[in-house]
Amino acid sequence: MPLPTRPVTLLCPVCGEELERLPRTLLCAAGHRFDAARQGYFNLLTGRGTPFREDTAAMVAARAEFLGAGHYAPLAEAVAAAVLDSLPGAAADLRVLDAGAGTGYYLGAVMDSFRAATGGPASAVALDISRYAMRRAAKVPATTAVVWDLWRPLPLGDAAVDVVLNVFAPRNGDEFARVLVPGGAAVVATPLPGHLGEAAESLGLLSIAPDKEATVAAALGPGFAAGPVREVRTELRLDVDDAVRLAVMGPAGHHLDAAALRARLQRGGVPPVITAAFRVQAFTRR
Repeated sequence: MPLPTRPVTLLCPVCGEELERLPRTLLCAAGHRFDAARQGYFNLLTGRGTPFREDTAAMVAARAEFLGAGHYAPLAEAVAAAVLDSLPGAAADLRVLDAGAGTGYYLGAVMDSFRAATGGPASAVALDISRYAMRRAAKVPATTAVVWDLWRPLPLGDAAVDVVLNVFAPRNGDEFARVLVPGGAAVVATPLPGHLGEAAESLGLLSIAPDKEATVAAALGPGFAAGPVREVRTELRLDVDDAVRLAVMGPAGHHLDAAALRARLQRGGVPPVITAAFRVQAFTRR
């Protein structure tokens, strides 16, 4: 695999100095040291940590199994295509921040697509507050997986990345603009109104805000210019197990009883067709 020529600059969360990458260690000039967990990820949360709830091991496992079955492959392809279209034609390598990376599924698709299209190297930093998600994202080649709260200043240098991915995750517009190179892109994926509508009630899913598009633009702020939009719709035909995974893998998983949901679906059945609908939009850093 080609080695990245411009690795993503990471900053020490204690003093703000650049972190040097050593085997399984991040170290700054002031001596602050962060060792990788056994599963390969780093935890840079210090002090008060984060007030937000991390996705649990069960939620992350359900997501990995559901995505691994290919149900959201059309979305992954659209995200990767949006990234390629947003890059300069002669881009020699790629540096990516996946903000709210989850298992790294979409990041892996972007990195693979870039390498296949250009033959160039790609490197990434994946951020998420869930340790269980970062265990999986750490397995994406050339990726540094870091436990972090997206609402805190990001532990990356100014203009450190060419692309920010944001798939169903919080959007810290000011920080996204800071870490992106001028002309770089934030590629944002959100659910469209009606997403999973046939199954929302039976699976106990949260509703989709009707003004999501305006909310995304407002969250990114004036540092970004809205670009092309892709809408992705795909029909899901799920058995009971995959329907339970779909329900548990998202925010509703924090309060759903998976066993009770499985029993209810075994009695009442799963809708024969469930429509997944997404918007993928690229925003250019001004």
